[in-house]
Amino acid sequence: MKNTVFKGVGTAIITPFDKDGNVDYESFGKLIDWQIEKGVDCIVAAGTTGEGSTLSDEEHKAVVKYCVEKVNGRVPVVAGTGSNDTAYAIELTKYCCEIGADAMLLVTPYYNKATQRGLIESFTAIADVSTKPCILYNVPSRTGCNLLPATVAELAKHPMITGIKEASGNISQIAEVAALCGDDFDIYSGNDDQIVPILSLGGKGVISVLANVLPEETCEICNSFFEGRVADSAHLQLKLLPLINALFCEVNPIPVKAACAAMGYGANKLRLPLTCMEKDHEEKLLSLMRENGINV
Repeated sequence: MKNTVFKGVGTAIITPFDKDGNVDYESFGKLIDWQIEKGVDCIVAAGTTGEGSTLSDEEHKAVVKYCVEKVNGRVPVVAGTGSNDTAYAIELTKYCCEIGADAMLLVTPYYNKATQRGLIESFTAIADVSTKPCILYNVPSRTGCNLLPATVAELAKHPMITGIKEASGNISQIAEVAALCGDDFDIYSGNDDQIVPILSLGGKGVISVLANVLPEETCEICNSFFEGRVADSAHLQLKLLPLINALFCEVNPIPVKAACAAMGYGANKLRLPLTCMEKDHEEKLLSLMRENGINV
């Protein structure tokens, strides 16, 4: 039986920057503490939402190391170590294993658009060097590369590949993954608007952007479902849908960076090619945050 890294909510945490664009570790630490205080089950560092693709190699390693040390075993830490360069992903995975990250998040290689055989060989090479569980990450809208169910089933045979973050948005595809891989393989929603549907297929939880701003409520969606209160879970999912949509009205993490800045976690600063949120979108997002009880 493979080890489940976490069940419930893993926050795909932002990497706060200061006004000059440097990593703001003070804000990062406060955000990590607040997330754990509010009940999240895992912190996912230096992923898409954490702007891992524009952190330098040194920054990427430092952000994960800081997160591991700040969390200090309170919840698991999953490190984003995937890359379009398999050799670099191997190097980063080795480092994050050594410094105490609890699991790795491996995005499909972007831009290269590998074949399914290439995906199998690449993920296998990374998992072979990992001493910690590896969670695959399928997000074809960003990478141009779709990890097909049969490929996932083949990769699931690897003892260190324990699950997948599914952000394809294709519920039929996700159902096929669940059918092929069975109970010994963990599926996490990668989309906040599909938490309940994926839980209904046996999913273990969500790797969430929404949890950056509403951690308790995101946890409640999962916990209600796990406790058998499915209608309550679905009701909260639908209630939060306008806010979820606002958090994705521009490419992630543009909106959530604006939201977290408004809450006092770093500056509203991103690295090019990402730019700050359009003013009309930001005003709507902040209004929806206030409607949901967030003080901004």
